[in-house]
Amino acid sequence: MLSKDLLEQALGVVLSGGADFAEVYCELTRNGNIQLIDGRIDSIADNTVSGVGIRAFVGVNTVYSSTSDTSREGVLRCAKRVREALKENRGVPRVVLNERIFPNIHPVKICPDTAEMKYKCDLVKAACSAAKGYDKRIVQVVGGLLTVDHTIQIANSEGLLTEDRHIRTRMNVDATAFDKGENQSGASRHGRGMGLELFDIYKPEDNGIEAARQAITNLSATYIKAGVMPVAIENGFGGVIFHEACGHSLEATSVGIGMSQMCGKLGQKIANEKVTAIDDGTIPSAWGSVNIDDEGNPTNKNVLIENGVLKSYMIDRLGSRRMGLPMTGNSRRENYTFEPTSRMTNTYIANGPDKNEDIIASIEYGLYAKSMGGGSVNPLTGEFNFAVNEGYIIRNGKISEPVRGASLIGTGSEILKDIDMVGNNMECGQGMCGSSSGSVPTDVGQPLIRVSKITVGGR
Repeated sequence: MLSKDLLEQALGVVLSGGADFAEVYCELTRNGNIQLIDGRIDSIADNTVSGVGIRAFVGVNTVYSSTSDTSREGVLRCAKRVREALKENRGVPRVVLNERIFPNIHPVKICPDTAEMKYKCDLVKAACSAAKGYDKRIVQVVGGLLTVDHTIQIANSEGLLTEDRHIRTRMNVDATAFDKGENQSGASRHGRGMGLELFDIYKPEDNGIEAARQAITNLSATYIKAGVMPVAIENGFGGVIFHEACGHSLEATSVGIGMSQMCGKLGQKIANEKVTAIDDGTIPSAWGSVNIDDEGNPTNKNVLIENGVLKSYMIDRLGSRRMGLPMTGNSRRENYTFEPTSRMTNTYIANGPDKNEDIIASIEYGLYAKSMGGGSVNPLTGEFNFAVNEGYIIRNGKISEPVRGASLIGTGSEILKDIDMVGNNMECGQGMCGSSSGSVPTDVGQPLIRVSKITVGGR
């Protein structure tokens, strides 16, 4: 990390160009990745990301520059590039930094970097072996272990100087099943903001078995017939629907420039009264949690929608200036090469008043989406399209035969109103969210919900 003297000097250089706010972001991140294919090590990768990003504000205009040269000369050259882009030449003001230490709510018991490589490889082998042994029709298993040790330092012209260290661990297993001339796949992913003690919570073998079970289930599935119907979406990664279809539309990245379907709707009812949605970066050891955001602000539990009423957006510093609203601790970036912007952390629909069994029983004919996959969304219109990785037909209030090839198609504003039953088994699933400031870890979640009507793509 950089010395206090160097940080103060760099900030002064930027301010001398006419900026009304300056910020230095320093990063040191160690990434580890182990991949196995059919029980054999395919690759072991370790890389380090180290560098500095410097940003200046003039009103709602920003200048950003980054460098991998963290020497005194390299940092000051980067600061001078920002000053030159501002095209003013004032005297260099004196910046005085005062260190602030934020509490760590994500303790780590087993730091991945200190564990033996054999132990980490054995964890992945256990998962892959369990998947391979689940059924003779499992023909290929790919397993991986990702570990991240992320340290940042932030200083700004308001006098803030702070640091944070965050460790994340995630295992993924992908299984392929083959029978009667066709392949089907299944996947399982679990991650937390913790070290290798993750596997005291999620056994590697359970990861492998879940991936294999899904692949075998999809072998016997028939293609679903397209149409508009009620859909029950299961908990965990089912929350990706809200994350993509609605969450991005609540970020200042789009709201602050008038490019969101949710612009100007604070205080308005935008969802069924059973829907309460939250973005909470303070959940201990959650995959998307951090102690501070990438502008040095503590994260918060932000109630976005309460009983159907829009209560808050997710706002970074630039969004705060544009919108005239306070920052919410949602500024994030993939690494120092990206300028930060407003992003989600752990975003979920809270538990509701309905019993899960009543949700299924209420559907005469529809789709039960047990496991969701990826998709796409347009934040301006809210239009989305998501794949269903594992789905079943509901007949006469009971979950029946498995189906494949299903997708959910609609708009965020419509689905919020059409969620008419919300269960009580809220869980989160882990993913990586891509946006203008790169790819960041996020949790998505919800209990079992019912959407009264939605277009289901199929055959």
